[in-house]
Amino acid sequence: MRSARRCLGITALLALHVLSARAAGAAGVEFFLIADSSFDQFTENPTPDAQQWMRTHYARMLAYSPYFDRRLAWFPDAWVYKDLYAIYVGSANATSHPDWILRDVAGNRLYIPYACRNGTCPQYAADVGNSDFRAQWIADARAMLAAGYRGLFVDDVNLTLERVSDGDGQPVAPHDPRTGQAMTEWAWRRSMADFTAQIRSAFPTAEIAHNALWFIGDTDPSVQREMAAADWAVLERGVNDAGIRGGDGTFGFDTFLAHVDFIHGMGRSVAYVAGARSRRQREYGLAALLLLDAGRDMLGNQRGGAPNDWWSGYDVSLGPPTVDRYRWAGLLRRDFAGGLVLLNPPDGPSQRLALAAPCMDLSGRTRRTVRLRAASGAVLRCP
Repeated sequence: MRSARRCLGITALLALHVLSARAAGAAGVEFFLIADSSFDQFTENPTPDAQQWMRTHYARMLAYSPYFDRRLAWFPDAWVYKDLYAIYVGSANATSHPDWILRDVAGNRLYIPYACRNGTCPQYAADVGNSDFRAQWIADARAMLAAGYRGLFVDDVNLTLERVSDGDGQPVAPHDPRTGQAMTEWAWRRSMADFTAQIRSAFPTAEIAHNALWFIGDTDPSVQREMAAADWAVLERGVNDAGIRGGDGTFGFDTFLAHVDFIHGMGRSVAYVAGARSRRQREYGLAALLLLDAGRDMLGNQRGGAPNDWWSGYDVSLGPPTVDRYRWAGLLRRDFAGGLVLLNPPDGPSQRLALAAPCMDLSGRTRRTVRLRAASGAVLRCP
């Protein structure tokens, strides 16, 4: 593993840049970029100007080792990817440590239910309660962080046994090697929470982001311990998840908001990976970020987030918030020194409302009224 050494002068300049970006973040958007293989065209051999553009526009990147190791010299604010309990089919670990792989009661290997085809999936599900697996995971993470990454992006922090499956992606309760019985939901959650706490203890100064499920339930002690072991909770698709409905049900919008409030109450931050496709969806995700932001939250979106496809809405600056969010005329609203944000939750009736004073929308048009259908938002700059 290569070590990306940087001189003190460059590090100091980058630190000043990050501090200035943080100061601007109180008024604008902290952007999170997933630098997967589709983004290699921008990181393969960027010019100094392109490097500076990315440092200016991206608060953090999710990157992959070893490809990104040499790019840390010009973009040190990257989190390196590592799955929490994946053992890749055909890997050395799968061959050398078959006892690390969860099995059903008949001895069949089990998987993480992702990209399954023809009775198999690319990732076996590891036994996160196995101390040897944990030790190897931490050793591998330590080697990656040594290249100079700011922290870890830990994927599949799934505190539910529904994310252990057969080769067809159907949930299967694994055999518990410690009890000799079928593994219980409680035992799985406890093992996951224990493992995330062990990772936190191993890397006390590294930034850690968990890509975790938001609908498990915040009152569960294992969920709380897992949250406490991260700096950021990554919410895949954010409010742009089509499965979020109105109200306070398991997948309700009010439940989602309460989960974000709970994360903030624990002193942690949120990174929304929106997945918005249209301009309306992007503005909805942006409105939600500004509505809920507690100071260090981030928003990521592939469309409109690349250097050759940057959406100007992500440059918006409304100034510091003057109040927390509140309900207003059937919508959710938050006021800022230089504008306001409105959001109509999913399944709500369309609303057409008059503004107290003219405001400018993200397209630069003066608006005196706003019409919002369900699952949409408006970000407005006002005197």
